[in-house]
Amino acid sequence: MESEERPPARLSTARSRELGEELRRVRHRARMSSGFVAEALGWSLGKLSKLETGSRGTSPWEIGTLLGRCGADKPTRDRILAIASEADTGSFLRLHDPSSDTLTALSVHENVARTVTTYEPLTIPSLAQTEDYAYALTRDRAVTQARIGRQDVVRRPGGPETVLYIHEAALRMVVGDPKVMRDQLLRLTLMCGWSRVSPRVIPMSAPSHAALRHPATLLTFPAPTKPLAYTETDTATVFHDDPNAVTAYQTKMRHLERLVLTPAQSRDLFARWADAYDRDGR
Repeated sequence: MESEERPPARLSTARSRELGEELRRVRHRARMSSGFVAEALGWSLGKLSKLETGSRGTSPWEIGTLLGRCGADKPTRDRILAIASEADTGSFLRLHDPSSDTLTALSVHENVARTVTTYEPLTIPSLAQTEDYAYALTRDRAVTQARIGRQDVVRRPGGPETVLYIHEAALRMVVGDPKVMRDQLLRLTLMCGWSRVSPRVIPMSAPSHAALRHPATLLTFPAPTKPLAYTETDTATVFHDDPNAVTAYQTKMRHLERLVLTPAQSRDLFARWADAYDRDGR
């Protein structure tokens, strides 16, 4: 039966929410109700619920018992137990398999974010890519479909307020061919009219600054959940909810905001590039 000793109430962290979502998915794949699993383990329903939402912890042994009860395979058990055994330092790294689009830590936070602010120096941000652009960039149909699926979050009613900072270099760099680029620039032009999405261009004439070097994304959530920042490399994504790291990303985004064109200027530039690629594709 469940121990009488109860851990103190705590705020969830990015890592604990990731762990909770991984456990919830394992239970759903096993087609087991939360009530059935809690009873089978001798837990209260509240304990399982808080574990799946990341608002309480438990021992790796208990997590292993839960995974066994749900029939998780060995790779799944090993991955989740590795997450459970990590120290919660406020920063963690997740390797791509094969891309960031399928990471649990990414999807669980994008789906509950209040705001999303992202910057890309050389490509169109993933949340704005057309299917053809995404495939030309990745050459992987599964990755492309996962990326397009992620975009539901910015299309749905009540989705996050989303700001996309795009360097003009990304508009000039041809991905695929002129037709792919024309359609991508038309998509961005149309997105300028969406109510909760704001694509903004950092022009080539913007002064050089360290904030322009690396891609970055900053998410905020309803209180009391802390903001989350992340950046992607070729092989991994690094997540931060440590306050000092988040402050650095907030400073970066404030600097980018001072460099971007206005919404109207950005829309006009997207439209001009769409016309240029249309002429090139004839």
